[in-house]
Amino acid sequence: MVAPLIEIRDLKKVYALDGIQIQALRGIDLQVEEGELLAIMGPSGSGKSTLMHILGCLDLADAGSYRLRGEDVTRMSADALARLRNREIGFVFQSFNLLPRTSAMENVETPLIYAGVGKRERRERARAALQSLGLAERLHHLPSQLSGGQQQRVAIARALVSRPALLLADEPTGNLDTTTSDEILRLLEDLNRREGLTIVLITHEPEVARHAGRTLYVRDGCLEAHP
Repeated sequence: MVAPLIEIRDLKKVYALDGIQIQALRGIDLQVEEGELLAIMGPSGSGKSTLMHILGCLDLADAGSYRLRGEDVTRMSADALARLRNREIGFVFQSFNLLPRTSAMENVETPLIYAGVGKRERRERARAALQSLGLAERLHHLPSQLSGGQQQRVAIARALVSRPALLLADEPTGNLDTTTSDEILRLLEDLNRREGLTIVLITHEPEVARHAGRTLYVRDGCLEAHP
């Protein structure tokens, strides 16, 4: 039997705020299979963002276990987590997070620089990623010269150029109009269907979650099936 891409057991996270203990996650269990398109919903303060940070190896749980491709993330050092993030996880954010004075091509190359990929291969892979997302004519444009939808496509190309196992999309359409949002969500659906890419959508919008094959809901630090 093939192991799940993500396997989480009894995950807990507590924050201290002004001397008060806040239970952000209260014993989360979660499995995500390779090739899934999963939506995780929840309002502000539900624990949704905390869960995303742990899934993305940006934070560690206080208790419980998290295995990504069979690797026990909860026991890793900060350096090992950084290597794992760069190798296995791509991120797409609501605010695009592009370097403002850097071309689309150079933005997409950035993760490959950290991975130690040579300049020629970086250029080839960045160009191919942008071309595959319909940006062949925008390789040398700055973010300020691109529309919101084009900026998000650059961000997706940057997330994909390292060939990750998992794409985490945090409110990926939050800064886009309805038509552009639909285009980006169809693009993510196509990547999931055509490439078999595992995608986790973090959202508070039912319209976004409807594009997923499965939806879960975070409520008061607990995870439940969406009704």
